[in-house]
Amino acid sequence: MALTGAEILIRCLQEEGVEYVFGYPGGAVLNLYDELFKQTRIKHVLVRHEQGAVHAADGYSRSSQKIGVAMVTSGPGVTNAVTGIATAYMDSVPMVIVTGQVPTSAIGQDAFQECDTVGITRPCVKHNFLVKDVANLALTVKKAFYLATTGRPGPVLVDIPKDVSQATAEWSYPKAVTMRSYNPVTRGHAGQIKKAVQLLLEAKRPMIYTGGGVVLNDAAESLTRLVRLLGYPCTSTLMGLGGFPGTDPQFTGMLGMHGTYESNMAMQHCDVLLAVGARFDDRVIGNPAHFYRADRKIIHIDIDPSSISKRVKVDVPIVGYVRDVLDEMVKLVESSPPRAGAAEVKAWWTEIKAWQAKDCLRYDHSKTVIKPQHVVEKLYEITGGDAFVTSDVGQHQMWVAQYYRFDKPRRWINSGGLGTMGFGLPAAMGVQLVNPGATVACVTGEASIQMCIQELSTCKQYHLPIKIVNLNNRYMGMVRQWQEFFYGNRYAESYMDALPDFVKLAEAYGHVGLKVERPGDVEGALREAFAQKERLVFLDFITDQTENVFPMVPGGKGLTEMILAEEL
Repeated sequence: MALTGAEILIRCLQEEGVEYVFGYPGGAVLNLYDELFKQTRIKHVLVRHEQGAVHAADGYSRSSQKIGVAMVTSGPGVTNAVTGIATAYMDSVPMVIVTGQVPTSAIGQDAFQECDTVGITRPCVKHNFLVKDVANLALTVKKAFYLATTGRPGPVLVDIPKDVSQATAEWSYPKAVTMRSYNPVTRGHAGQIKKAVQLLLEAKRPMIYTGGGVVLNDAAESLTRLVRLLGYPCTSTLMGLGGFPGTDPQFTGMLGMHGTYESNMAMQHCDVLLAVGARFDDRVIGNPAHFYRADRKIIHIDIDPSSISKRVKVDVPIVGYVRDVLDEMVKLVESSPPRAGAAEVKAWWTEIKAWQAKDCLRYDHSKTVIKPQHVVEKLYEITGGDAFVTSDVGQHQMWVAQYYRFDKPRRWINSGGLGTMGFGLPAAMGVQLVNPGATVACVTGEASIQMCIQELSTCKQYHLPIKIVNLNNRYMGMVRQWQEFFYGNRYAESYMDALPDFVKLAEAYGHVGLKVERPGDVEGALREAFAQKERLVFLDFITDQTENVFPMVPGGKGLTEMILAEEL
């Protein structure tokens, strides 16, 4: 049966079980949109900016085990989408982006709304394709989904010229695909796993360090079994929160630039470190030279061999899916005789508890001004710690990571690697659509929310009852904090003057707006907002302008060189 390229694409998406496409139409993709219109199996969500489309697909993917799909037109449609694509790439989020392109005969001719999509996106995708022959379209789409979801996941882009979407070819969709140049190792080396377990059982000061790979590979249950079986302390990166229960007594909190004192100290002083699905990035370990210890052994499990020994030399590398490797480790630990060094581990826990006693997340409460940490604590209390929480980037993001204790994976949705302002609201749209009926909160700041605030219109159209928690300190908070610490209090262009009335703005889009200025009103406002199950509520909390995020490891410093609030 001969079908047009547009018909083939839609059939391919149906075969892959795609429920939603997030997008924005334009000339180069009108054939594709026409075919979307003719069917009912796939729903389209019309965003108000292409960046929002990709962020929404991103949130859809992160908060589920499904793959997000975005569709944008050529030229500015593509360039507007690049920020979202790069965000997903940095955090290894599986996604397929379909882009329109000018006709093949016009490529390279500076045609209207033409850009070199393949060239522009090559550095920020796992792979991309330019389809020049309609006969190759179905196979290309199959490859895109395969690449996006296997090995280290990531965004894959398929660029379709307009004449290819009009041309016809025989329809067939492959059940499976193999690629000679792409054969990721998925099963960890048995010998290395055995060696790793032996090291762990001999450790006197062990530490388990987990990252986003635990969440992406759905390895939270396996990780939790291993950590509890061993009885060792566990820390997490920003992206790994929820991979191990945040309320578990073995969890020492997030580590890194704004991690807890006890996590950073334990990371630095442990004798055996198990790194699971993490990559030792600059925000986690600070200066690699400072982090180095000759007497420490490091085990590193990751699906991506290029991430192993990239920044920190490791002793036992294990390439494979972290869930499978952890399951093998659990079996070996269970079958091993009782370890001999229990007394040393007990002494190690005593040292960790002494670090915990510093209570590094303590802050001064106020009866006159709203503390942002207090808002997050009340958010956690009122939602029972069971909400899906998205965020933008800045101080508010760190406060959520510190004070909202995630017990489940895929509940914490934020831009870690790229640090993208504007991510929170459109990501929350994707989260809400793939988790209908769930409680979804977007914690943001008055600077970040304005980056993609037009998506309030999308939320109205699709009846998305997201709760926006705006921690409004009238500053680009994290920029101001750095200017205070490192730039002599010169607040160059970090103060947000002429802010909108967010309550009226929310109401103009058809939503509910609440302004909260007194600490005593915080809990009541949150309860009122979450009681409105069918409405989007924009909560504008006027918070302390001087509050900073502590602890803080200054750029270029080591993990133990933290600035604590009590030291200022």
